[in-house]
Amino acid sequence: MSTITRHLSGGHEMVRVYTRRVEVPMLGEVAVPPPDKIAYYAGLGVLAALQVIEWPLALVITAGHLLADQHLSGLARGLGEALESA
Repeated sequence: MSTITRHLSGGHEMVRVYTRRVEVPMLGEVAVPPPDKIAYYAGLGVLAALQVIEWPLALVITAGHLLADQHLSGLARGLGEALESA
């Protein structure tokens, strides 16, 4: 097995270990975000339900937050790989 293959499979196993997953009927296995993110999304939901903010605004904020998390995790992963190879 090459070094790259071992590194990729090891990273995949690390993600599996630190990600919570729940089996949902008819949807299959679904990843559950960490508790702090669940609290953030719940807070947005409560604000929208109490009509403090409009629900479309809550959806836009949530979508932006999800996209920012994906982008930042990709940057962090790239930085970590660069530091490992240096």
